[in-house]
Amino acid sequence: MTALGFLYPGHSGEDDYPRIEQLLGSDIRVDLVHTDIGEDAHRVDALLEMGSPRRLAAGVEELRLAGADAVVWACTSGSFVHGWAGAQEQVRGLAQAAGLPASSTSFAFVHAVREVGARRVAIGATYPQDVAQLFAEFLGAAGIEVVDVVGSGIITAAEVGTWTEAEVLALARAADRPEAEAVLLPDTALHTAAHIPALEKDLGKPVLTANQVTIWEGLRLADRRVNAPELGALFTREPVVQA
Repeated sequence: MTALGFLYPGHSGEDDYPRIEQLLGSDIRVDLVHTDIGEDAHRVDALLEMGSPRRLAAGVEELRLAGADAVVWACTSGSFVHGWAGAQEQVRGLAQAAGLPASSTSFAFVHAVREVGARRVAIGATYPQDVAQLFAEFLGAAGIEVVDVVGSGIITAAEVGTWTEAEVLALARAADRPEAEAVLLPDTALHTAAHIPALEKDLGKPVLTANQVTIWEGLRLADRRVNAPELGALFTREPVVQA
């Protein structure tokens, strides 16, 4: 049994996690601990506080005691808002507190973009434009070219959690550009787990979504590969066979 531990802020799109767990196989367990979101606002000061060590500490201990093999901070904006160096420090703190491999959704996106072989990406964000731009800068620090950023101006995760499949598809279409080799939807409050095949069929390219890449990152940390086409191109790539 591989146990994956996730720290999820508040309650908005968390039901993506049991849905994904069902698609991964019976030997993978997804443990979700909810952290205190504080003020629900896609605003830099609120996001910095949401991802502060004191808000994550209690959840880390709970996951460690549950027997998690790896821990991921399941929040994009609450990680990239700290900048590249600050997000690295955040992950180091999680790893030290848990005594386990750790990461965050922002780094999950970086690793997932590389996994699908994309060099140029487009971002369709639910956030206000200034916050969405910080994510583009984070990806740029990793050497990923962002060809366009579309922000939706949504302030709260609670509102994002109400979005329908049609609204998610409209966001992905608005963000897509011919030169983009993948489209990124970076909000763990957004329900996307049931929509990824439809999104990729419509756009004709990999679509990477926050909860999808977060689960994949947990598997990566635990050194597991799972083929799950229902979760999109990211979950259909096979490991390289060494000659």
